[in-house]
Amino acid sequence: MNEITMNLNADHLIRQALQEDITSEDITTNAVMREKKAGEVQLICKQEGVIAGLAVFERVFQLLDSDTQVEFYVKDGDRVENKQLLGVVKGDIRVLLSAERTALNYLQRMSGIATYTRQIADLLEGSKTKLLDTRKTTPNMRIFEKYAVKVGGGYNHRYNLSDGILLKDNHIAAAGGVRQAIEMANEYAPFVRKIEVETETLDMVKEAVDAGADIIMLDNMTPETMKAAIEFIDGRAETECSGNVTKENIDRLISIGVDYISSGALTHSSPILDLSLKNLHEV
Repeated sequence: MNEITMNLNADHLIRQALQEDITSEDITTNAVMREKKAGEVQLICKQEGVIAGLAVFERVFQLLDSDTQVEFYVKDGDRVENKQLLGVVKGDIRVLLSAERTALNYLQRMSGIATYTRQIADLLEGSKTKLLDTRKTTPNMRIFEKYAVKVGGGYNHRYNLSDGILLKDNHIAAAGGVRQAIEMANEYAPFVRKIEVETETLDMVKEAVDAGADIIMLDNMTPETMKAAIEFIDGRAETECSGNVTKENIDRLISIGVDYISSGALTHSSPILDLSLKNLHEV
């Protein structure tokens, strides 16, 4: 995540997370640390995985005190191991204590997503199929979670509702049908925007192709129906498979030959990566 993105789109969210944790004061820290003292603490990994979110972790401390220094021994995307020393945070001990939980929450969550994404992306290696995330993200965490997907080897689907046109079942119902929805989207949207439509049956696929959809999502179809749909589409539109995709069932989809597989599980079901700040001491 670059500095511009951090300043404009992440800092206010990180501040909100800190304010959620410190509504008036950190009463425990203020009780045991009455004045500024320099110290350092170690960032230690407690299980194997892929690290992601180091800049966000650092930013949490620096928003409380810009003089805080963080030295990392790894970079985003690196595989990490149990008991590995990942970095050292140096600064006012009060800041180290008050920011600890929020900083770890971001890093653990983002690293967990990167780890799970890498596991699935590795299964797709050698195929033409790309792994996509969805908008099924934690509120106020999308910028962090979608970044973590990319670190893990996945790709981002649309970021939000302003980012692209995806005609889902309720949009189609509101418009009166697949063809009507696609025609209305083409008439309204800027010409640079692709039109994606969600389909659940072969009849819907055929209607979407005839209406000129750019991307056709094959939603919750059986592998047999999906294969028939791709044969019918025959390169006239890009294809995306969606619906309860996890690392446990992705094998059956690879051979079908879809262009994209989207999985909400990347962000809504990834476990955290266990990390800890330990060995705090004065310097």
